[in-house]
Amino acid sequence: MWIPVFIYCTFVLAVLYTGIMLAYRYWFMRLPVYVPKEDVLGSSTFFTVIIPARNEEQHIADCIQSILVGNYSSSQYEIWVVDDHSTDQTPFIVEQIARAHSHVHLLKLADHVADPAMVAYKKKAIELAVAKSKGNWIVTTDADCRLPNQWLSLLHNYISNHDVVMVAAPVIFQEDEEVHSIFQTIDFMTLQGITAAAVSAGIHAMCNGANLAYEKKAFMEVNGFAGIDHKASGDDMLLMSKLKEKFQGRIGFLFHPHAIVTTYPMPGWKAFINQRVRWASKSSQYKDFSILIVLIVVYLWNLSLFILPILGFWYPGIWLLTMLLIGYKTLIEFSFVIPVSRFFQKTELLNWFVLLQPVHITYMVIAGWLGNMSRYTWKGRKVK
Repeated sequence: MWIPVFIYCTFVLAVLYTGIMLAYRYWFMRLPVYVPKEDVLGSSTFFTVIIPARNEEQHIADCIQSILVGNYSSSQYEIWVVDDHSTDQTPFIVEQIARAHSHVHLLKLADHVADPAMVAYKKKAIELAVAKSKGNWIVTTDADCRLPNQWLSLLHNYISNHDVVMVAAPVIFQEDEEVHSIFQTIDFMTLQGITAAAVSAGIHAMCNGANLAYEKKAFMEVNGFAGIDHKASGDDMLLMSKLKEKFQGRIGFLFHPHAIVTTYPMPGWKAFINQRVRWASKSSQYKDFSILIVLIVVYLWNLSLFILPILGFWYPGIWLLTMLLIGYKTLIEFSFVIPVSRFFQKTELLNWFVLLQPVHITYMVIAGWLGNMSRYTWKGRKVK
């Protein structure tokens, strides 16, 4: 008797999911590429770029160098790399660069943190760097990122022409030919498309700390990470939620191809699941009701599609229904991903989109469940 009810609920979820994806597509299609305007502030925006780093000897030099060669005046920004207890050559590499560039600085978290119960290392790293910063705007990125040449100049132009306290901007993976890499790139690209659409529409508090800027004064006014510092993750979205609540209508998104920050996908499936479990672990802290509703609908929709083929072993006719619903899900998502892939210049990956749908459904169910029920390992640390 419960199976007809389950199928009915699945159709209801399909309708709700369709509405959500069509709304995102509508907002994304209305989003114009930002056109830089006359620089009304000259070069008055002084940025403090903060890069938390833990065991990033393979990437940190390239990350810093990509900022140093940018077209923004070196007199208008500083770089603070916060070493988070690295056991490799990360701090040594940063020190070498700092000797040649006086506006590059190294801060060692181990010199300031001795609490063995701490979990929010990245938030603490950012807070320490903010305390030492000279900039009136804070910009965060990750140690494995590559920053585009116009990154800071576009952020400055956007800030000088908009009344904002926080600006999110796009991030994309640089994938290789491995299936897990391609899958992550498609999935992350879709999330970035949703972020651009929803933030620009003023709906959700969504962003990625790899490409995020906020006014130092506003950060202080919401007491930084106070109240959200018991979670290892959330230095980006949970902070945006706090700022969105206090500064209504003053969150922006810099939608420009030359503002896209490039980073790398996780090196394998296990590392990928760990990353997404970490992201999912902060969902219980969201105060943004719209995000919670979307997360619940999306999770239950994918859970239904995960359960249906299992029921097919007892009721074979359900397999046909499952294939039709997965095909429908693919079609709805495809209508959104096409314009997003054009912005990120990743249309060649769409050939994989249909093939990887079963993987997407499975990972959504597993990561969503583990994010709220289990521990995960990140950067060599076990986190609850």
